[in-house]
Amino acid sequence: MSTATEQQTADPYFQELFAERIGGSQYGKSTEIYKFEKIKRAKRKALETYPDRQLLDFGIGENDAMADESVRQTMAAEVNKPENRGYADNGVIEYRQAAARFMKRHFDVTLDPATQINHCIGSKPAYAMLPAVFINPGDVTMMTVPGYPVAGTHTRYYGGDVFRLPLLAENNFLPDLDSIPDDIYRRTKLMVLNYPNSPTGRLAPPEFFEKVVALAKEKQFVVVHDAAHILLTFDGKPRSFLETPGAMDVGVEVHSMSKGYDMIGWRMGFVAGHERIVSAFADVKDNSDSGQFIATQKAAAAALDDDSIPQRINAKYRRRMEKLVAVLKECGFQCEMPGGTYFLYSPSPKGANGETFAKAEDATRFLIEQLGIVTVPWDDAGSFLRFSVTYVAATEADEDALMAETKRRLQDAQLVF
Repeated sequence: MSTATEQQTADPYFQELFAERIGGSQYGKSTEIYKFEKIKRAKRKALETYPDRQLLDFGIGENDAMADESVRQTMAAEVNKPENRGYADNGVIEYRQAAARFMKRHFDVTLDPATQINHCIGSKPAYAMLPAVFINPGDVTMMTVPGYPVAGTHTRYYGGDVFRLPLLAENNFLPDLDSIPDDIYRRTKLMVLNYPNSPTGRLAPPEFFEKVVALAKEKQFVVVHDAAHILLTFDGKPRSFLETPGAMDVGVEVHSMSKGYDMIGWRMGFVAGHERIVSAFADVKDNSDSGQFIATQKAAAAALDDDSIPQRINAKYRRRMEKLVAVLKECGFQCEMPGGTYFLYSPSPKGANGETFAKAEDATRFLIEQLGIVTVPWDDAGSFLRFSVTYVAATEADEDALMAETKRRLQDAQLVF
């Protein structure tokens, strides 16, 4: 007869039924600790060890402010209208029309809101669904690393493979398209790009997008461009992939309301581009969700029509980024103002106070536990730290005080590069 302990630790009958895509019979048994869980644990340890020391958190990857008051007021009005209570399915025309106006106004890109735009419940589900449109077993999705992994995860779910395109400093954080083997190109269905790039902060010049379009037509693959940070462009005018001649023939661009409009958590975005791809995405989406709440879509439409909102957000994060770059350079970091995003990507220190760091993850642990400074490590293509300027600071004076404290702690650490 089994004991109570044995009954508690025995695998449930369905342990053997888990799909291989999530680990099969070994699901839930991995002892690997993921990067962001390690950061959480280090933060808890730092707070326990130094309860009176302020945690300087540059690791937060989401806007620190609420959506604009005008957007919240629109939401408050729309939420009480009975016509907004039902399923939205593939979206209301008001949001798609606002998205079309946005694309025309900012990028001079003309889109038919009825056929070339479809809403998504945030951009993340779009990257989960687009592989379902194209990927069969054995097909390839090319993805830049470091980067957002969702499209790659779902490519593997469908039996496809991911080909990693490293973003290296020596190539100005652009993928080396000439180094991709012909057999990979032959199997490739999707190329996922992201500029302004998270986490490197780099922009893609027009000639790079032109080369991508030419390659897509020659090698016959579809381009998915992640434009989540597009309104947080600091170096010149924001550029849409769809501005590129021929881009509309080869792919789609995915936009998010989160970064440029402080609508983190509202879960709104849109997919725009070739009408056949948008239609296929809409078909998959129609079998995956029933659309975002209509009141949310209408509030988001109001946001898209108000250019003063992203202008204010851009100005805030530009100001914070300029301050952070200045402080880090004074402390020995090799960094410069990024072309966009609220992330600063800088080579990781190799040591501090006699301790040696084998990789960025070691530096992150030291900075959190010893200095109370939170960053995110990236060891995918070299060792780099990601600093985010989405820290909580109510006023510019608070920003300056936080920068002064950051400088003091980093200089005391005697970092080695």
